[in-house]
Amino acid sequence: MHRRSLAPKAGMIFAYDEPQTGGFWMKNTLIPLDIAFYNARGRIVRILRMQPCREDPCPIYFPDAAYRGALEVNAGSFRRWGIERGDRIVVRGATRTG
Repeated sequence: MHRRSLAPKAGMIFAYDEPQTGGFWMKNTLIPLDIAFYNARGRIVRILRMQPCREDPCPIYFPDAAYRGALEVNAGSFRRWGIERGDRIVVRGATRTG
C-alpha cells in the first residue's frame, strides 16, 4: 500500500498453507498491478489486472478458483515476460502468511 513504484523485476508473494478462495483489493495502492493466482503445484490458475483504488468501495479481485498463493507484479509484466495461465511459479524461501 501507498507505494508509488515497484522495481521492474520485483513483486510480492502471498503463500498459504491451505487453499484459499478469497479475493484481493487495491485500497490505498497507487500503481496498477497484475496478480497471478497459483495452485499447490505452482500452476497459474488465473491472472488479473488490478487498478489503484483510493476510496471505498474498492473492487475485490477474485480468481474464481481455489489457490495456494498469489504473486503481484507491475501491471503488464506477465504479458511482457510471456507468462500465462498454466505456467508454473516456483517460490523459494518465502515466508507463509496463513
